[in-house]
Amino acid sequence: MPVGVRQLTVLGEFKPFGLIAEALDGKPPDNSADNYDYLLFDPEIARQRDENLDNDASASALSDRRDHELFIRGNRIIWSVGSRVFKRFTLPSPVIKACWCRMGDMSEALLCVLQIDSLTIYNISGEVVSIPLPYSIISIWSLPFGLLLQQVADGNSLTHGPFKFSSPSLGSRDIIRNRRESGYSPQHSFSFLTAYDHLIKGESSSMSSHLILKDLLEEPQSIYIEERGKLNIMRDFDERTIWTSDLIPLMASYNKVKMQHSVWVAEVINSSLEVENASVSAIVPTGVLPKRFCFRRIWQGKGAHTAASKVFLATDDDAAPVICFLLLEQKKLLSLRLQTVEINNEILFDVKPDMSWSIPAIAAAPVIVTRPGVKVGPLLYTDIIVLAPENILLLYSGKLCLCRYLLPTCLGRGNLSHNIGFSGAASVPPHDLKIVGLADAVEAHINVKVNNRQMFRCALRRSPSSSLANDCITAMAEGLSPSFYNHFLVLLWGDGDSGYLSEANSTVGSEWNAFCDIIMQMCKKSSVVSQEIPKSSWEFLLNSKFHENYLKINSIIGLSSRIALDRPGLDSIRSNIDGSKNSEKSFYFDLLMESLDSLHAVYESLKMDNLRRRDLELLAILLCNIAKFLGEECYLDHYVRDFPALSKTVRMGTNSLSRKTPFSLFRWLENCLQHGCTPANSNYLPLVICKDGSSVVSWARKIVSFYSLLCGAKLIGKKLSSGVSCNIASGSFCSNEELTVLAMVGEKFGLKELDSLPSGVSLPLRHALDKCRESPPAGWPAAAYVLLGREDLALSCLAHSCKFKELETQTNVNLVSMSTPYMLHLHPVTIPSTVSDTIIPESTKFEDTDSIDGSMADGMEHIFSCCTQLRYGRDLRLNEVRRLLCSARPVAIQTSVNPSASDQDLQQAQLWQLAQRTTALPLGRGAFTLATIYTLLTEAFTVPKLVLAGRLPAQQNATVNLDPSIRNIQELKSLPEFHNAVAAGLRLAPLQGKVSRTWIVYNKPEEPNVIHAGLLLALGLHGFLHVLTITDIYQYFSQEHESTTVGLMLGLAASYRGTMQPAISKCLYVHIPAQHPSSFPELELPTLLQTAALMSVGLLFEGSAHPQTMQTLLGEIGRRSGGDNVLEREGYAVSAGFSLGLVALGRGEDALGFMDTVVDRLFHYIGGKEIRNERSLLLAPSMDENNRGAGQMMDGTTVNVDVTAPGAIIALALMFLKSESEVIVSRLTIPQTHFDLQYVRPDFIMLRVIARNLIMWARIHPSKDWIQSQIPEIVKNGVKGLRDDTMDIDEMDAETFVQAYVNIVAGACISLGLKFAGTKDANAQELLYEYAVYFLNEIKPISTTSGNTFPKGLSQYVDRGTLEICLHLVVLSLSVVMAGSGHLQTFRLLRFLRNRSSIDGHANYGIQMAVSLAIGFLFLGGGMRTFSTSNSSVAALLITLYPRLPTGPNDNRCHLQAFRHMYVLATEARWLQTVDVDTGLPVYAPLEVTIRETEHYSETSFCEVTPCILPERSVLKTVRVCGPRYWPQVIELVPEDKPWWSFTDRNDPFNSGILHVKRKVGACSYVDDPIGCQSLLSRAMHKVFGLTTLTASNPSNNSNNGPAAVTVDQLVSTFSSDPSLIAFAQLCCDLSWNSRYDADFQEFCLQVLFECISKDRPALLQVYLSLYATIGSLAEQVSSSTVVVSNSLSVSSLKLALSYNEAVLSGRLTTSRGGIVQSIFLGSLRKRVEELLNCSEALKDDLRNYLNLGRWPSDPSFGVKSPALLSWYLQWFGVPAPPIIKTAVDKIKPKNISSSAAPLLRLLLPGTHVNAIEEIDRILFSS
Repeated sequence: MPVGVRQLTVLGEFKPFGLIAEALDGKPPDNSADNYDYLLFDPEIARQRDENLDNDASASALSDRRDHELFIRGNRIIWSVGSRVFKRFTLPSPVIKACWCRMGDMSEALLCVLQIDSLTIYNISGEVVSIPLPYSIISIWSLPFGLLLQQVADGNSLTHGPFKFSSPSLGSRDIIRNRRESGYSPQHSFSFLTAYDHLIKGESSSMSSHLILKDLLEEPQSIYIEERGKLNIMRDFDERTIWTSDLIPLMASYNKVKMQHSVWVAEVINSSLEVENASVSAIVPTGVLPKRFCFRRIWQGKGAHTAASKVFLATDDDAAPVICFLLLEQKKLLSLRLQTVEINNEILFDVKPDMSWSIPAIAAAPVIVTRPGVKVGPLLYTDIIVLAPENILLLYSGKLCLCRYLLPTCLGRGNLSHNIGFSGAASVPPHDLKIVGLADAVEAHINVKVNNRQMFRCALRRSPSSSLANDCITAMAEGLSPSFYNHFLVLLWGDGDSGYLSEANSTVGSEWNAFCDIIMQMCKKSSVVSQEIPKSSWEFLLNSKFHENYLKINSIIGLSSRIALDRPGLDSIRSNIDGSKNSEKSFYFDLLMESLDSLHAVYESLKMDNLRRRDLELLAILLCNIAKFLGEECYLDHYVRDFPALSKTVRMGTNSLSRKTPFSLFRWLENCLQHGCTPANSNYLPLVICKDGSSVVSWARKIVSFYSLLCGAKLIGKKLSSGVSCNIASGSFCSNEELTVLAMVGEKFGLKELDSLPSGVSLPLRHALDKCRESPPAGWPAAAYVLLGREDLALSCLAHSCKFKELETQTNVNLVSMSTPYMLHLHPVTIPSTVSDTIIPESTKFEDTDSIDGSMADGMEHIFSCCTQLRYGRDLRLNEVRRLLCSARPVAIQTSVNPSASDQDLQQAQLWQLAQRTTALPLGRGAFTLATIYTLLTEAFTVPKLVLAGRLPAQQNATVNLDPSIRNIQELKSLPEFHNAVAAGLRLAPLQGKVSRTWIVYNKPEEPNVIHAGLLLALGLHGFLHVLTITDIYQYFSQEHESTTVGLMLGLAASYRGTMQPAISKCLYVHIPAQHPSSFPELELPTLLQTAALMSVGLLFEGSAHPQTMQTLLGEIGRRSGGDNVLEREGYAVSAGFSLGLVALGRGEDALGFMDTVVDRLFHYIGGKEIRNERSLLLAPSMDENNRGAGQMMDGTTVNVDVTAPGAIIALALMFLKSESEVIVSRLTIPQTHFDLQYVRPDFIMLRVIARNLIMWARIHPSKDWIQSQIPEIVKNGVKGLRDDTMDIDEMDAETFVQAYVNIVAGACISLGLKFAGTKDANAQELLYEYAVYFLNEIKPISTTSGNTFPKGLSQYVDRGTLEICLHLVVLSLSVVMAGSGHLQTFRLLRFLRNRSSIDGHANYGIQMAVSLAIGFLFLGGGMRTFSTSNSSVAALLITLYPRLPTGPNDNRCHLQAFRHMYVLATEARWLQTVDVDTGLPVYAPLEVTIRETEHYSETSFCEVTPCILPERSVLKTVRVCGPRYWPQVIELVPEDKPWWSFTDRNDPFNSGILHVKRKVGACSYVDDPIGCQSLLSRAMHKVFGLTTLTASNPSNNSNNGPAAVTVDQLVSTFSSDPSLIAFAQLCCDLSWNSRYDADFQEFCLQVLFECISKDRPALLQVYLSLYATIGSLAEQVSSSTVVVSNSLSVSSLKLALSYNEAVLSGRLTTSRGGIVQSIFLGSLRKRVEELLNCSEALKDDLRNYLNLGRWPSDPSFGVKSPALLSWYLQWFGVPAPPIIKTAVDKIKPKNISSSAAPLLRLLLPGTHVNAIEEIDRILFSS
């Protein structure tokens, strides 16, 4: 058979685009002219394995179907797509070779570039890894699991040692060490190292010729070679690799010495084979040694003098892979057939000796032409294009030559010259152009070199513009057996007038016609009559192209009345087939039969797609012809039923030869719903649908698999029990519906696809989605949630998976494909950070009536964001806080209108008082603005001013400054400036959770100042000082600036808290002179620095119970002062006490041998009389005998208790924190006798109370009784007797009792504050508030409401200062309990205290500081943070709340002021806000929070409204979004004693405090509609519907409704953001609506709209309308004579909807809320259809003819009406094809049944409706 001839489609003259790009860049190319190289490749290579289409830039470039090009010149690479540059790479040295490769299991492709001394690897997003190489690597090749490196033999290779960087097979020592750290127990490590040494020594003398790099982090390994069951390192340097495959592990090599080619297969080394140095495996555990690979030779071919110039993979005609070698010297293409065997999921490759053949060739290339997209295992089906020695271009599929290609003749004539650019003086005359070479084949494109040195880009196959033709050819490729398909290919590509895809300008129609012609040729060939029947002129005209086009233009119905393919000769041909078929005939007959089956599967698949109806008609015509030709009566009937119009042209005979029934997908789905997924049902499925990887009917396969799963099919491996395969996304499921949803996600079947299904087919799938929507399982992929319409869950799921990536690039996880394009609102929510981002209502503008300039920056201007707006609603709390804490403005001073001289002194006095207050404000402001400013740290650090001036409102706001001559202002301001800077630094909460070192250095001033010192402390408290290097730290210390050193030490210790980092501890110990060895030079360090250093050591070693550190600190508590400042000695001792407590935090019970001595020693410092064990004291005087001047604070055994007691008490409290240790508490007594009360200082009693309670943590209880139980009887009685005149108590005793009473109560309140920190516990709040008011009344009676239970008249016996301090300590504790809540009652109390103090003139600095801190705590972090009660948090809070308040701004005597900022370490962001996923705005949402039972209460649930603060992680069990307006969501947690999740924590279930919620359609948000009056949807809807019908019928009435009348679309847009619903509502409101449609339809539309909105099922709008339209057109068809509907597919869809309804009603499909479509509606549809079909008499006649004669009605007067009605009747009642009925009747007839035959018919025709059976009985048996 002669091969066909084709023309090449020339796309243009080819030049590498890199040359153009270089010219455009203007970079002059290097001096050598032609030393560039380029590589064209298919974008598939560079695309990720698992992605489909994405929406980020690189992915869109990769999904571009044009060829990609890598252009290499010198050290530059240009990657271009089509005609645009995509990426440019510039390397340090010239490129030797570049290739694409995938390493190990990575999903993305890497571009590997070999240079002389290194290998550079880029991934698609641009990250670079550079690996140094020995200089002997000469080439790189890509294998499926890594990169193959070829090494060249080097004569002196052993002189320079093995590698530059390691021994070939195993990593260098560093790698070993890392491995060991990553989880090796130390006891194995020694033998492990010796094993490595053994290996390295054993192999260093040998070098491997081939290495493999399979992971970027490992080093290249040697490859072994398997010979006779032994493994040796491959050392054959003569084996030069000439080709590898990146899809299957094959390599081809050529050995010059032996003159032979070899093919190798790469395998992972099997453990059963012996390896050299086998002793290794005994020592080294498996899984440590990397996987190693070996090559096994599977073929060798001798006798080639030179290496093959090209090697590639192709596919044989029966789909086996073939390796082709192009041997130029012999001018042939040698092909080896590969055999693949699958054993245990591993594929083994082999080559049989006789499996090779050769084709003469001088050039060849693999192309994908005949079966695009068909895969054979991992390989695409590939053909071969060959340039034969006589310069002829041939296309082969395996051994089979399909056609010959010619250059287009127009190339010679030169009409391409304008776009190809022929040079005028071509060296060869154009008509003598010859093809001399081929290059750069990508898919079906290839470069053809011609003999005038030009190169053309040519396409071998125009991609078919007719998708139908393409589908049919692919279906035949998949469905036909190889021998048949090859025959079909020869016809398709052969020489014929069909011209399939041959002409460059073929249209869609001509392509399809060409395909049909080929099929009809096969029909003709299979018949005997081969001569052409002579045609009359009329027939000739009817068959002409002109007539066909004329019909196309003028046809009214979609179908042309004459079917182009029904050739006149067909009937006669059909009749001439006789019984004696010869073999060729039967071959064609079988071929046609298989083709019919394959194309029928395509036909059924197309039925499931609403958008391809036209294709379906065309295919039906072709299939009718094939079926008619083959005599397949039932098939013919099947197509005519779908398209009744065909009945005119297809005359059916009753003498059918075949009883084969065609597969009907609609019927299969219906069965599935009615009877479940039974094995019997699955036998009907066509093989093409069940076949793995079939692409063309995948649409049908997906639907079949979804229905199977929904009806209970089981999953067996990748296949379902119904026989189809299905990808199921990972996720948990407990019902069929959930499994179906996962399958839809796995198959990428989204809402768009669902919309294109016939409405009846989509209903059960929509049912599954609707059922899972309420509460889908956790842990599903984001795409599944989008499919369900739960974007809220999708976003939180996405946020988890990409905590560390940008959200944008992640959304590409096929979410777009899951969601209809116009419904995707997945945008990340950004919280506006500054005022400028948010629109602030007028009420919140911060304006002081008296201020001159409102724009002054006070450090709090950013606090108003959308979150705080919601948090505090419309009240002005935040403005008030901002006013109270503002220190950047002059303060108002009240004076008389006409000032006199004495007034000035008064003003100065007032100013001084106010200055005390102003300087204390920054402490509170730091807490208020903690971590509230989300900035990218690009701008300089700004600190608001600290203004101590005043202004006089009475005198036009004149400013008054403090008089510097009276007081030293600079000294007054230095520490407050430091606090001010700390407050400004604490605002920062960088978005990435880290601060860069460069930013800190950038803000470092020339001269050290307090502001930078404050910044360092703030950054350290946030944990950002990790970034400083040791040199930076040294530079800071060397400045010798006191504040900077303090800030840096504390900041470093807080950043490295609990890590015991050696470098940092050295820095700190330098500042504790007592610890310097004797050889150290004397250092004069201020006590201030030493105090800070001690505390820092405690933080650094927190919780470690490090013995040496503890001994050191113990010594420091009792150390005598070196004499520099005796006053600060107490602060030093307290700091040492805190530090000791921190080091042993909560670990006092640990049985460390020296703990007893430590405890005894501490009790000694406290002044406990109990211990008199002299020995223990003398045992541990001090660690270093040479400590100079560090004498203990003792004289003999007496201790200066006043100095040491506070530190020691605190140390004990923290060491035994929460330990419930009775022993310690019993020794830490509260004075019970007169003498003890006199002996112990009252403020130490307070510390003891706190310490006892911290140890007995569980006993703290928020009740008055508990506080009373803290007070010893003697004190209670003494205080009771104060008012009692009968008791005579002397003044001294009374004072002692009252002092003790006040301090004990304050201590108990502080304990309460610590125990309930951040819990907002109501009992604790009420109790503390009551005590605060009580103390306030004692100082100055204010209200008389307080009960009489408390003792009155304390102020007579105790100084006011003590009462003030106690009051403020209670208030501080109260605000610690209510931290972050902004509690109003507490806030009012604080505001009162702040204003009161300044009037009374008792405002010392410490008290102002307490008030300021309390306000800050109450609004901690703008109300977004709160305190934790973990051990370290309690310690940090205790440091902040230490009950000795400073007396002035510079007072550091008893407690360093910088320590007051330590509360930051106790804060947690347990803040949660809900964000509406559709609008991206924060909203209110009700939550139900459940907390586990504790000793105080049982398991409890309570309601919160977001934004809110959640309980601690140790008690939190579940958080549930509840309420009627939002879709429910549950977050289940396991209560555990851990800190709250940090910003960068991947496992944070709350996604850094943002919970996405989705509002139900039909509800308004709580902001728009607080009380729910607008959500009475129905009332509003009916009112509006009434309006609409009015306006529709009578426009003039509109005026009555007035301008406020609301329209449907406005109403709908209030409740739903779904664009399709809003658009539909607007259509309903259109005035032209009433003229076009009747009132019934309008009413129906509005009701459906209401139904869809109220039930939140917007997608059903389309389903309702399409079902309604089906009935409407049926009714119209019955009543009118014209053709209304040309096909009956909608009837099948309607039947499926009814089956769904039955399945729901009978309980086969489970549901919580009933079916998703109203069952009454579906029932009424059924009734209506049956009425319509039963009413027509003509129909019964047609049916009689059909059943008796198998004939369709052909009365011309009716047009196509009767066949349409008949087809509807047959489809609706499920009447089988006439041949099947005939068989049934023939079975029953002989029985001579006297009564009705209906029961027997019912048995024989189970799928047929009773009505139809009665009709059949009447027609066929009554006669």
